Amino acid sequence: MKIAMLARNANLYSHQRLVEAAQARGHEIDILNTLRVTMNITSHRPEVFYQGTKLGKYDAVIPRIGASITFYGLAVLRQFEMMNVWPLNESVAIGRSRDKLRSLQILARKGLGLPVTAFAHDPRQTDEVIQMVGGAPVVIKLLEGTQGIGVVLGETEKSARSVIEAFRGANVNILVQEFIKEANATDIRCFVIGNKVVASMQRQGAEGDFRSNLHRGGTASSIKITPEERSTAVRAARAMGLNVAGVDMLRSNHGPVIMEVNSSPGLEGIEKASGKDIASKIIEFIEENASDGKTKTKGKG
Repeated sequence: MKIAMLARNANLYSHQRLVEAAQARGHEIDILNTLRVTMNITSHRPEVFYQGTKLGKYDAVIPRIGASITFYGLAVLRQFEMMNVWPLNESVAIGRSRDKLRSLQILARKGLGLPVTAFAHDPRQTDEVIQMVGGAPVVIKLLEGTQGIGVVLGETEKSARSVIEAFRGANVNILVQEFIKEANATDIRCFVIGNKVVASMQRQGAEGDFRSNLHRGGTASSIKITPEERSTAVRAARAMGLNVAGVDMLRSNHGPVIMEVNSSPGLEGIEKASGKDIASKIIEFIEENASDGKTKTKGKG
């Protein structure tokens, strides 16, 4: 097969591992810097160019689109979809997962466990929002934040009110969520491929930090998940429409609650914690599922 990977940094662990796995299984794979791809969007036969050269036919595309370039990255991916190139994750599904508010609304509609979450525009409703999620402490999240950036713990109602009013004063959209104290600064990342959790790990936040992101100094270790957690992860990925996803959840007193569904999950932490070859499992999934014109949306979403 001939595979394209949309990724800005070819040297990242995840991207190198996917290249190694694809080549080891006899495939040709090209890493394309997403921002250097140009498109002829009006042609009756959609075309994609890379650094001035028209690209030939690919069998599949692996989108590894950073959050900061979501808009342009999804436009490029839609162009590939219009050319009947099979995407590992479709543009519509990635768009859903990147919109924190929309993704939570979809997960709630599917009956999946979530922390109590409030959203409001008027800063005069700050006290109402804090009480809606059970009072302080509360977690305040930027809608556009990633990797733990833009996530603040309001430990008292006064401090929570100050943070919320500051964000709203800067005209920034935020979510306010209940603080799951019993999680004890740990969360679980389930790596889903297809309809199966292929690996899982527990992430522990750095000393004094309630966030468990590895990018923020957290540590990871292998963990055995429960059948309920396994089912929750698979259902969450399916609700988003993602073939490959990292589903982050907390263990609460009332069962697993989903924090986020990541459409471009990193491989380094999960491979090292679980000891599993996740990159090869992704390539195997592409081999089994990629076919010309099989894209559900064909760029129309």
